[in-house]
Amino acid sequence: MLKLKEVLGDCNYVLLNGSPDIDISNIEHDSRKINDGSMFIALRGFNVDGHNYIQQAIEKGANCIVVEKDIPIERDDITIIKVDNTFEALAKISSLFYEEPSKKMNIIGVTGTNGKTSITYLVKSIFETDGKRTGLIGTMGSIVNDEQIENKNTTPESLIIQKHLKNMIQSKIQYCIMEVSSHALSLKRVDNVNFQAGIFTNLTEDHLDYHNTMENYYNSKLKLFNMTKKYNIINIDDKYGKRMIKELDNDVPILSYGIDENCEVYATDIVYHTKGVNFTLNTPKGIIPINLKLLGKFNVYNALAAICCGIIFDISLPIIKKGIESITGIKGRFETVPIGDRDYNVIIDYAHTPDGLEKVLSTIDQFAEGRKIVVFGAGGNRDEKKRPIMGETVAKHADLCIVTSDNPRFEDPKQIIKDVLVGVKKVQGNYIAITDRREAIKYVLENAQSKDTILLAGKGHETYTIIKDKVVPFDEKQIVLDILKDMD
Repeated sequence: MLKLKEVLGDCNYVLLNGSPDIDISNIEHDSRKINDGSMFIALRGFNVDGHNYIQQAIEKGANCIVVEKDIPIERDDITIIKVDNTFEALAKISSLFYEEPSKKMNIIGVTGTNGKTSITYLVKSIFETDGKRTGLIGTMGSIVNDEQIENKNTTPESLIIQKHLKNMIQSKIQYCIMEVSSHALSLKRVDNVNFQAGIFTNLTEDHLDYHNTMENYYNSKLKLFNMTKKYNIINIDDKYGKRMIKELDNDVPILSYGIDENCEVYATDIVYHTKGVNFTLNTPKGIIPINLKLLGKFNVYNALAAICCGIIFDISLPIIKKGIESITGIKGRFETVPIGDRDYNVIIDYAHTPDGLEKVLSTIDQFAEGRKIVVFGAGGNRDEKKRPIMGETVAKHADLCIVTSDNPRFEDPKQIIKDVLVGVKKVQGNYIAITDRREAIKYVLENAQSKDTILLAGKGHETYTIIKDKVVPFDEKQIVLDILKDMD
């Protein structure tokens, strides 16, 4: 429990009501989680305005309310604090309430359109191979002391981040690798996080429903690399990476990586095969062969980014090699479903952008012997402009496109499918539209032929689908196994 003045720190605020001399037992931005002595911070979100739940928070025991609107409260025992931006205040207050945990450990932020999750797991493997206790925050959840905790967003709200970091400190964890989304950077979720290093993967069209333009999207990502204290790691093969190196006004050193351009950490003698990729790793610390057990060129980039992170934290090349080579797969990232002795392949991947699909399908092109069949859709209430581009991208590679649902949210899934089909038809792609995703998977499995490669794209690690405001269980891997069992 802390005094209100301690929790507020150097926040700029106006006292609208009540006394500043109170104790704060807890901080919440969800009124349902309030208990006696809690501070409730009212956030104006995309769909819900926390200011509408202030009375509920008071009824549940809140003694302090932080707002960015003028709110009339007639009770003298409730302290009302007004700030300019409650998201910014939440980040600062959360950090102070949990005793600024990010200043007591090494935080590595990973951002970009694609590759973030894979890189975090590769870095985690390198660090743990070197005996470093490591936590993780990202798309597939947070890992604190080997416990997996579900996250609502790729990068959780600042309150959750600070709470996880505090728990990591208590568990004597020295390093945290965090996926940092563009939304998190724009919405100040990672303000007051003391990043030692930043990793940039790539930037391709995504989230333009929120950012509107690629310029805004790029500028949101750029913020991370002006926050770092020790090093920035940047993919110089990406055009936005090149630009970032020129435009950064952070004076920390940069370690560049790539395959095609001149850089400090790079891969040569690359050999792609059906079980992974072999390449020669070239670094300022020396040269060493790598036998990567992940498929495709995009995973070479992911490995190089993780290797750079090992280098800046002074881990030896043999340990880095061992850590990289010990990863045999990442859930929902080009994950092969174990379907027994059937003579076709089923692969699950999280690819849900044109560039992500292009990279995964280009990898499949390298080894596919029979037909390439792709089951995919596009998310509802998300960037509509990318839907036809996704359809065109898949149709250029696939022998058959099965266009279906993928988290339709509040949109009509049939209309989303129509939007995707504009791109499929543009290149005369062969397609079938099946709105029910389970039925789409069933159709493909029942009609699979020898040597087919079936890609289920978009869901990846997700074990649910979002229809309107309901989260419905949908474990794609288990669905495949259940359908095959029924067929048998």
